[in-house]
Amino acid sequence: MSEPKTAGDETDSRVPGGAASRQRLFTAPLLLGLLGLLALTVSSLLVGVYDVFGSPDGAYIFALTRIPRTVSLLLAGSAMAISGLVMQQISQNRFVEPTTTGTTEWAGLGLLCVLILYPEAPLMVKMVAAIAAAFGGTMVFFLVLRRIQLRSAMIVPIVGIMLGAVVGAVSSYLAQATSMLQTLGIWFQGSFSAAIQGQYEPVWAVVIVVIGVFLVADQFTIAGLGKDVATNVGLDHRKVVLLGTGMIAAVTGIITVVIGNLPFLGLVVPNIVSLLRGDNLRSNLPWVCLTGAAMVTVCDIIGRLVNMPFEVPVGTILSVVGAFVFAFLLLRRRRNA
Repeated sequence: MSEPKTAGDETDSRVPGGAASRQRLFTAPLLLGLLGLLALTVSSLLVGVYDVFGSPDGAYIFALTRIPRTVSLLLAGSAMAISGLVMQQISQNRFVEPTTTGTTEWAGLGLLCVLILYPEAPLMVKMVAAIAAAFGGTMVFFLVLRRIQLRSAMIVPIVGIMLGAVVGAVSSYLAQATSMLQTLGIWFQGSFSAAIQGQYEPVWAVVIVVIGVFLVADQFTIAGLGKDVATNVGLDHRKVVLLGTGMIAAVTGIITVVIGNLPFLGLVVPNIVSLLRGDNLRSNLPWVCLTGAAMVTVCDIIGRLVNMPFEVPVGTILSVVGAFVFAFLLLRRRRNA
């Protein structure tokens, strides 16, 4: 005879972050997914033009390029996917992420301004400028949304894409006027070829942001229910939105400076996970991290193999994949409407 559930047990099963929710974080399918990601990680370490096993300086090249590149793939993929998930929660829209809200373009504009005004600026200065610009640009996006009466699922990303296009046009003009158009083009490609020892280390900072998202996931879940609901349960909705915006800006700024533009990653991954697993934010977080890291790694491996010894930038492949997924989501929503 089974024991009756107590009120506390029932609350734990319903409240985000309860005991039942915590127990579902690490399951057998997730462990299998981690094994698959491990296989992709090993493949990334082994793929390349240079023979690291047959050359006398192979160990040096392996430590100089292969390991930093693979670590950057895993960290950038996980962090950008998490950023997209957080942005979708606080904006209550599945079609937004740093690319479709102009956040990435703002980060690029901040970086470009530093390169123009202070060409010899250290990496930390570039990161701070990109993060500040990304934060300011995201807040502009939310302020514009507040003044829009019709906030349908389609209007929100359209507004973000329009803002991003304006900022991108400003960046292109400044880059052309200062003979830095080629630098801007390289940034838009989003390639991991520059992730080498001595330059990729700032990417480790995104781990702090990812851990922070795990710690405050319940607050993001409640904020995603709307300002009225959040206020009724005693949550300061404005502070949660500012916190989420700061996390998104930090990740976008760091990845922009070190790697470049990774379009649509924050849109594709959370929606795929949501379609397969539902909308439980806390239980989806490990899957979003895993899927984001796996997708970027797969795209990078394809980019290195498809035209060897040359490389196709990861950003190019992600743009193609993201465009198809974005169109699929739009058509699916229209069919279900």
